[in-house]
Amino acid sequence: MATLLKTLKEDWSLSATVAGFLAVLISYSGPLIIFFQAAQKADVAPEIMISWIWGISIGAAVAGIFLSIKYKVPVITAWSAPGTALLVTLFPNISLNEAVAAYITAAIVILIIGLTGYFDKLLKWIPQSIAAGMMAGILFQFGLGLFNATDSMPLIVFGMLMVFLVSKRLNPRYSMLWVLVTGVVLSLIFGKMNPVDIHFSLAIPQWISPEWTLNSLLNLALPLILVSLSGQFLPGMAIMKLSGYDTPAKPIITVTSLASLAVACVGGITIVLASITAALCMGKDAHELKNKRYIAGIANGIFYIFGGLFAGSIVLLFSLLPKELVAALAGLALLGAIATNVSVAMKDESQRDAALITFLATASGMHFMGLSSVFWGICIGIIAHLLLSKPSTKTASQTAMTGSTDSKTL
Repeated sequence: MATLLKTLKEDWSLSATVAGFLAVLISYSGPLIIFFQAAQKADVAPEIMISWIWGISIGAAVAGIFLSIKYKVPVITAWSAPGTALLVTLFPNISLNEAVAAYITAAIVILIIGLTGYFDKLLKWIPQSIAAGMMAGILFQFGLGLFNATDSMPLIVFGMLMVFLVSKRLNPRYSMLWVLVTGVVLSLIFGKMNPVDIHFSLAIPQWISPEWTLNSLLNLALPLILVSLSGQFLPGMAIMKLSGYDTPAKPIITVTSLASLAVACVGGITIVLASITAALCMGKDAHELKNKRYIAGIANGIFYIFGGLFAGSIVLLFSLLPKELVAALAGLALLGAIATNVSVAMKDESQRDAALITFLATASGMHFMGLSSVFWGICIGIIAHLLLSKPSTKTASQTAMTGSTDSKTL
């Protein structure tokens, strides 16, 4: 333990801490809104809503901190945002008890998939250019969000952009910290902070007994498994590979599934590997040295713990920030990740068309047959890759493995 604490002290950095904080900030300011919508549809009591937030925060925190320390990789975990969106469509036709049963079922199935190693085998068949095109498509909307925010808050957003450009030139390691401070100060000056009555109190988790039914199995558990694997773990592992981290999916899926089981009965939906917010913690903005970016994963978990302990109060605190400020923060923080993925996707001329198709399909936001554009982007991209690629002795698996090796230099 003493050795671990000494190592953490030596590796700790302000830039990685800021990256971890921004990841939590974006999660609480964005996907958490879906939870509020689901709670309204289910007409749940405030204490149940607080319990939900406690569950997803603590579950993500424990899984992320453990994995980041063990593998020295910035493993960013979160709750299933697509899965939460399913709740909005199902409530009130499904009870809260049925939902909890579906969480447990989904966690067990995903745990089995993780333990058997099938997910790792799937990843090896995805070419690097297709994975990069998918990630670029996911992150593209956040880049647009930066400039869309100028419609209602031009002075604040352009001020943040100018500070970003200047700090990237003069002090790149802490550029996002300066951008965050600038955004908050300008929001205060122009009176754009949201009026919120903040009071701090500890959250108390509430036990919710599961109730297994065919309705919850077919309408929530099975879709939750599918969207968690295709919409969270798949892009999450892809960006880890593209960032040069070769951690296998098996331990990550196993640990997050166990965390999901632990928090299910307090209302915590499936804990998964983050993809969008993970990009904040895996680039040079988190730390110039790749082997020290794992601190961002630990910091992310620590901030999640505070969010869970003060669930009701922390959510109100985050509600102070205008949504345009959060959108601008996300867009600026993800510029490097967008550039890297576009570059990798377009690098190989023979795979450029397939990668571009993957990017467009993913960025489109399509929801064909109830499945996300991330899932279809990968499927359509792989089909395009197979049809457009010239005959070669290399298999898709070998191509992916070679790409994984090349990504270490990113």
